[in-house]
Amino acid sequence: MGRLAARTWLPARAARMGAMDYPIVLTPGEDGWIVAECPIIPGCISQGRTREETLGNIREAILLCLETRGQEGWELPEQYELTRVAVSS
Repeated sequence: MGRLAARTWLPARAARMGAMDYPIVLTPGEDGWIVAECPIIPGCISQGRTREETLGNIREAILLCLETRGQEGWELPEQYELTRVAVSS
């Protein structure tokens, strides 16, 4: 049976007040690159050859997404939860 890790609620509202940390998921790509995704921003995905390059690229992608969100008709969630779930098979 799985177990829930401690949860942290983070207000996305802080993004409108200045700098904010965004959750990023890094995964290895099939081509050897590192793929980065910001799960609270629809379609915000980037990649890079190194971790540093990937984080720089996703930072730029986040900024571009935030600039166009009004035109695209989406908003950041008011709050979100970062947590982990342990699953055993």
